[in-house]
Amino acid sequence: MATSTHPAPARESHRKAGPTSGSGVNFGRVLKSEWIKVTTVPSTVILIASTVLVMIGIAALLAWQTTILFDAQSDPDMASQMQGAPDAAEISRDIPGSGLVIGQLLMASLAVVLIASEWATGMIRSTMVAVPRRTPALLAKQLIMALVSFVVGAGAAFLGYLIAQPILGSSDLGFGLGDEGVLLHIINTGSVLALVSIFAMSIGTLVRNTAGGVVTSIGVLLVLPIVVAIFGGGTEWVVDAARFLPSSGGEQMVATTIQEGALNQWQGALVLGGWALVLLVISLIVTKKRDV
Repeated sequence: MATSTHPAPARESHRKAGPTSGSGVNFGRVLKSEWIKVTTVPSTVILIASTVLVMIGIAALLAWQTTILFDAQSDPDMASQMQGAPDAAEISRDIPGSGLVIGQLLMASLAVVLIASEWATGMIRSTMVAVPRRTPALLAKQLIMALVSFVVGAGAAFLGYLIAQPILGSSDLGFGLGDEGVLLHIINTGSVLALVSIFAMSIGTLVRNTAGGVVTSIGVLLVLPIVVAIFGGGTEWVVDAARFLPSSGGEQMVATTIQEGALNQWQGALVLGGWALVLLVISLIVTKKRDV
């Protein structure tokens, strides 16, 4: 007896619809990857720690020098020799962030290295393959570097304040966080380093060369003001224009005493922030148009 066999009906596999796993590229994951890049390179961590230690050391050293200056100004026999010297009580409030210049030098250099080295090694191609949209990739790098710089600056200034107080207290020069301008000075020390890192990383993005980016950033931030002061100090319009240099904006952001005719803290923030924002926008536009 012939039997006919019929193939069993194929079973349909149904996938249950469920919530997405969240896989794929998003800005949060790009931030995480950039954070890993920064925190897992030993040389980067060492440089960041060194910056904090140097800034704290400068604050302690300046506090000690200020007590010597105060004792000299308080001595009647030394009064005639101390004419024209800055008042020790006035400059003492600027001590917590007194290492800002060195902090700018180191963090600006680090910001350039982090971005320019990717072009030098070709790693930028892997970054852009992983994150095809270039703007989020660059913004993530900028945000992580700015956050690290802010923590370094504000943290070093706060620790510098704590270390300086016992030294200043020996000459009755101590002051509290609640005194006028002190807390803003500490916070803005971090804000200046954050804006400087954006400024420098944008230059590194445009130049795509580590040495060129570092020299350009340091030249604009530290060398240009000296050149302007030497060659243009006697020209009124040059002096007025110098107020709008990025370094001048940063100086006013951390100033606890505003001199007559000078920019205040918020105006200084607009100056430095404007430089950083303009260079950031230009770097994003250029990177979208150029090959990697």
